[in-house]
Amino acid sequence: MLSRLVSVVACVTAALALGACGGGDDGPAAGGQSTPSTQSRSPEPVVTAPARTTSTISPIEGVQTYAVEAAHSEASLTYPQVPPVGGIHNPVWQQCAFYPAPVPSEKAVHSLEHGAVWITYRPDLPQGEIDSLADLARARKLVLVSRWDSGLPSPVVATAWGRQLLLQSAADPRLMEFVRLYVNKGPEIDAPC
Repeated sequence: MLSRLVSVVACVTAALALGACGGGDDGPAAGGQSTPSTQSRSPEPVVTAPARTTSTISPIEGVQTYAVEAAHSEASLTYPQVPPVGGIHNPVWQQCAFYPAPVPSEKAVHSLEHGAVWITYRPDLPQGEIDSLADLARARKLVLVSRWDSGLPSPVVATAWGRQLLLQSAADPRLMEFVRLYVNKGPEIDAPC
């Protein structure tokens, strides 16, 4: 009788655990293209499971933390932070790499959801600092670097899912600390970028 009760409890626990896990793929299929949906598309966001940002990591001086949730939308979006730290985003993520031009925020936010650190910089940043950011993006997995043309609150901004650090220089040691601590900390860790 006891062994049957233990078996029932184990089955119920397994079923609950499996039911709590999200299913499906929310990113591009092979070749970087979205998998077509069998449902009709709507400009309204399709809400996926809420993404909660919780952390036991010690904060870095100056890091701001924001509560954000994830959802998908193909619409052009406006975000409360510059650059955005999370929220509704495009179903296709931005490939992690160095970009000498701006990238779509909606796609970069999806990369943040996958655990990327997105580093943005002003166009007038000294070329040596831009080169060091490009080297960082090439050397580290899950690092996305792009130019931000107007309204960036500081010369360099490091952003992870729900976190942001404003920097006066790419040489600030807090940048590497931010990358080290917050890379792969989004709600969908180990996802491609």
